[in-house]
Amino acid sequence: MTHFSHHVLAINQAADAILKHKVNSLQVIPAVAIKLLRLTHDENANVGDLSLLIETEPTLTAKVLRNVNSAAFALTHKVTSIKRAVNILGFSAVRQLALNQLFYNKLIDHKSKQQFDQLFFWQHCLFVASLSRAIATVLKHPDPDLIYTAGLMHDIGKIVLEAHGKVSYSDFILACKNDEQPTLLGEQDFFGLNHAEMGYTFCQQWDIPEQISAIVYCHHELPDDNSPFAIYKRDIAIVNFANYIAWLQGIGSIARNNPPELHSETSKYLAIEKLDLETLLNHVDREMQHTREFYGIQFPNINRLRAALVQTTLLLSTHNKRNSNARIHTDDISITSLTTPHKSLISSEIVPWTLTVIQKDFAFERLLMLDINPKQRSLAATYTWPETLDKNSLQAFSVKLDELPSTILSSLRERNAIIINTHNNKNSSILKQFGVEEFLIVPVLSHNRLVALLYADKHKTNTPMTEYCVNQILPIIHELGVALANAKRFALEKKRAELDSLTGLLNKRMVTDCLTQTFELKPEQLSKVAVGFIDIDFFKKFNDTCGHQAGDDVLKIVAQIMRTLTRPSDFIGRYGGEEFVFVLRNTDKQGAYSYAERIRQEIERKGIILSQRFQGHTLTVSIGVSLYRPDFTNYQEMVEVADSAMYDAKHDGRNCIKIK
Repeated sequence: MTHFSHHVLAINQAADAILKHKVNSLQVIPAVAIKLLRLTHDENANVGDLSLLIETEPTLTAKVLRNVNSAAFALTHKVTSIKRAVNILGFSAVRQLALNQLFYNKLIDHKSKQQFDQLFFWQHCLFVASLSRAIATVLKHPDPDLIYTAGLMHDIGKIVLEAHGKVSYSDFILACKNDEQPTLLGEQDFFGLNHAEMGYTFCQQWDIPEQISAIVYCHHELPDDNSPFAIYKRDIAIVNFANYIAWLQGIGSIARNNPPELHSETSKYLAIEKLDLETLLNHVDREMQHTREFYGIQFPNINRLRAALVQTTLLLSTHNKRNSNARIHTDDISITSLTTPHKSLISSEIVPWTLTVIQKDFAFERLLMLDINPKQRSLAATYTWPETLDKNSLQAFSVKLDELPSTILSSLRERNAIIINTHNNKNSSILKQFGVEEFLIVPVLSHNRLVALLYADKHKTNTPMTEYCVNQILPIIHELGVALANAKRFALEKKRAELDSLTGLLNKRMVTDCLTQTFELKPEQLSKVAVGFIDIDFFKKFNDTCGHQAGDDVLKIVAQIMRTLTRPSDFIGRYGGEEFVFVLRNTDKQGAYSYAERIRQEIERKGIILSQRFQGHTLTVSIGVSLYRPDFTNYQEMVEVADSAMYDAKHDGRNCIKIK
């Protein structure tokens, strides 16, 4: 059995565990809609087949004809039969009308006061479907209608969980109130699988065409080359992009402030920079206007300036290929310059050392590493040569990306180094801000992703820079990018070795290290330390009754709550089994109790919400806290007192806190 087959088996089991009924017995979308989807991929299907299928549903027939005869199609004569409608409008248009009507009737045609707004969800799906098809048409995709259907269904997993989960998607949104945003990882912790996996399971069980199933499964993350869905990468990229644009416009499937990430390979398959976004979005606007009028729903108005805003955002999140035409000369570069980036696996050493050797080779008078902050959409100097540069002077280099001239933005898109000088009037503002007549910008790439910019100038002597100098520096910056990627990988592996693989919290070894370091603090600091033990009540019941996967999910839920409610200066970790530890610094008895009580209450609250998922078992914890005393000679004594307090909480009825 392949790795993917194992994964599919696991998500099928997770789906069965979280749903009230088996997936193949759920009527999430009408049977007629399923038949329409299958009919699309039947090479022998004809007008008669489509007409007959729609006409078997009298209500559907009436609504499709009403739509066909609406002002949107501006027909001169009234159409009274489905077959006539197909002949006039075409197989594709009528099939789309029928699908839209069926989905709307089943998913949306009722009032909902839940956290998960199904009307908002429907608007999102229509927008993604419409934009996906428009893009597919521009790209000359052989079947834009299939892409439309995939866009319509991409988030079907959310509807399945909302309508048929033992705990609903509304429950998930409600449970996220203390988190920043609902995420795929949050879904995984809450349900045992995310909405894309739930959607794929539904498509698989209901024999939805593989191409659509693949898009549903991968619409947030393009598959790797070894995936069975790799052949559909361009199709998936289209829906991934349309979904991203929908969120940028505030047309998400749920209330969420930030859009999902645009996958790094999406640009590779779509050539995003060449798409006429204004035309595409205007086309979608017209389709959505028709939908709003027909269904009587409200949809956000979108103005023409939107396309420019989207294009600017895309410059920050898409990753185009490097310019392959740049000639690189290494004749005059010292071997030291090329090897220095690889002398360490720590970024804070790699960058300063590399800046130093670049200065030596090229006699630059000022060098800066400008990191890109994607959230603030700005540049900031993180490392400099010389290191003694005045901090006030560096403020000039904290620049919003939107404020950069088009000359620099163009070089970022193309991954090119560029000399910025007075030869182009567009550069005057940035040159004045930096206080120079000329400077060099070189993109620093890691795995072909833009991670930073190297800035260099000769602001004292104003010695002109040459293209030859640019070509000379490129191989050094290439090695710097490779070294930074290695450093990042090393940091991740190091972090992985420090974390519990299931919960992502510190493992027991690291908790022990933290406790050891804590007991090396000065007495006045130690007097403000508290150590706590958290133990899940009746944990064995979750394992025995609901299975070990449920037990793992419970551990992850507790870990996530602790992570959310803990200050960066404090430590939390998994001590083993169902036990967790926290180490609080700069606190007192009241502060330690308040922290423990917030955790206890939040776990109890989420436990009540999730009780149906865990067959009636309510998740709670018992917490024991130890406050530092001068008679403690080592951390083990303090841990033992906290452990003893936790057992006192168990004996007092559980779901409570004891402090010693």
